[in-house]
Amino acid sequence: MAKKPRRTVKKQAYHHGDLERALVDTAVRVIQDEGIAALTLRDVGARLGVSRTALYRHFDDKAALLARVASEGFRLLSATLAAALENAAAAGEDPLPAMAAAYVHFARANPSHYQTMFSGVLTDGRQDPDLQRHGEAAFNVLLNTIRRGQDEGRIRTADPVELAAITRALSHGIATLGMANQLTRTPAALEELAVHGCAVLQRGMQKK
Repeated sequence: MAKKPRRTVKKQAYHHGDLERALVDTAVRVIQDEGIAALTLRDVGARLGVSRTALYRHFDDKAALLARVASEGFRLLSATLAAALENAAAAGEDPLPAMAAAYVHFARANPSHYQTMFSGVLTDGRQDPDLQRHGEAAFNVLLNTIRRGQDEGRIRTADPVELAAITRALSHGIATLGMANQLTRTPAALEELAVHGCAVLQRGMQKK
């Protein structure tokens, strides 16, 4: 089997502006084109034409840069879920199916962030405060929606954290399998499949 040629990201000199932002944006492009394993801090700096001294002022190592990408991803996901929740509330609709579809759409629209968010980027025992904070915030949008449903009598009494984790796992599984072309047996779009899956799950969560 012929080896797939490696895609390259066009090198561009960095001139002025927000260097940290440029480093993150370049990392996102590298991850999209070549994967997380191909990313190195030195290469990202070289693509922008910046010195190692300038580079290490912003990120100590690759893990720190990946944590920044993952943190940004969770922040964007949190905003995406909150917007879906707000729109569903304004329309008088159940927010959970809308949030499930929004989760899948986010994953498809932001594959580099999504891949990094769930890659276990910090494996040496360190904890990045921003990554932890934004990750918890994204989960809490769903968790608080579950709790509100319980308070309103629409969702059965059970551990809300467990219900939120199961609900997220459903959307995450559909997004991950779909992006890997493992859900080709169904003609439904991934967002539509997430809505259908959420409807099935909700029937089991309804208060009896």
